[in-house]
Amino acid sequence: MSRLEKVEFTNMCMVCDGDRVVVIDRQKKDWPGVTFPGGHIEEGESFTDAVIREVREETGLNIHHPALCGIKDWYKDGTRYAVLLYRATEFDGELVSSDEGKVWWEDTHNLKNLRLSLDMLDMLRVFTENELSEFFYYQKDGKWLYDLK
Repeated sequence: MSRLEKVEFTNMCMVCDGDRVVVIDRQKKDWPGVTFPGGHIEEGESFTDAVIREVREETGLNIHHPALCGIKDWYKDGTRYAVLLYRATEFDGELVSSDEGKVWWEDTHNLKNLRLSLDMLDMLRVFTENELSEFFYYQKDGKWLYDLK
């Protein structure tokens, strides 16, 4: 069995200010809805630099010292997809929407009332619960399921 596999890396960051978090109403057809900012990691770019860049591009905020808090991953058509999940509490700048979607500060207690992206409410647990570190999708009997680990 080969130890090498094709992997596509992306990231997502929960930017926190007390009980508020930055959310983005993502307009992409492949994963629409309210979620946290993030995006693709460029070839040769460090994971940390990529999440800082993506948050700045999508929100106008400069985050400092983002902490890796988990991963979301799945395997499809010969490729493993891995989303590195970060949390940041230090930032500066002004919140500005981008072509990716409208951004705003939202109270964490109200997230459940928004039109969230697919499985976002359960994925939020990986960002907030220290005993969880992985949101793993898998297929069984032709259906996509997931486990929180």
